[in-house]
Amino acid sequence: MNRPLDEAFDLIAGRTGLAEILSDGPHCLFRFEEICHSFNLRYTVHAPVADINIASDNEHLRRAAITVLGDLAGACDRIGAERMVVHPGHVWGEEVRSAAGRALNRSLGDLAAIQRDVNVRFTIENMGAWEICFFREPGFLDRLDGFNLGFALDVGHAHVNGNLEAFLERGRAIHVHLHDNCGIRDDHLACGDGSIDFRRVMAALPPGATKVVEPTSFQQYERSLENLGRFSP
Repeated sequence: MNRPLDEAFDLIAGRTGLAEILSDGPHCLFRFEEICHSFNLRYTVHAPVADINIASDNEHLRRAAITVLGDLAGACDRIGAERMVVHPGHVWGEEVRSAAGRALNRSLGDLAAIQRDVNVRFTIENMGAWEICFFREPGFLDRLDGFNLGFALDVGHAHVNGNLEAFLERGRAIHVHLHDNCGIRDDHLACGDGSIDFRRVMAALPPGATKVVEPTSFQQYERSLENLGRFSP
């Protein structure tokens, strides 16, 4: 994210055929979509995280978020993106948690309706150990199934919540974020630098799941690829 989108693609194109674009800041697809057509890469897209809350109990803000995601889905189709990752929203006070939960259900229904008209598959990401966030436990997967929405397994988030094994046993991920930590903080370390058993993870992932390495630096990305080569079955 500290490089323009074209420079980021140049950096990774020789190492992978799949890139995930966080459509925010210098990589916002609403401004830089055309760059994607200049590279021979497969894409997945991560929806904006800073200003989007699909669980907002303010209906004006919730609808604005859905509009942004619908417009972004159109951009995903134009660049041929396979998955679009969406955060499940958050709540800023217990006094509005019930209202936020109902708002989240409305948003999931809205996303399901949009998904029927586009080619990109929406995937909802499990969140880390922040109490303000929805979708930290595997039971939420039943709600996604009810709306025919996909599941993006964030391995590091599940590990800090102590339920990575439970998520792997459900076996429903169609998209995966791979990074490591020691089970205390969401550090986004290189795969193999923390306490996650990546041999177990890689063996348990569904064969068709798209996989994205998501540490905090390019050096950690390269180290992750080296380590995952040893951990893969």
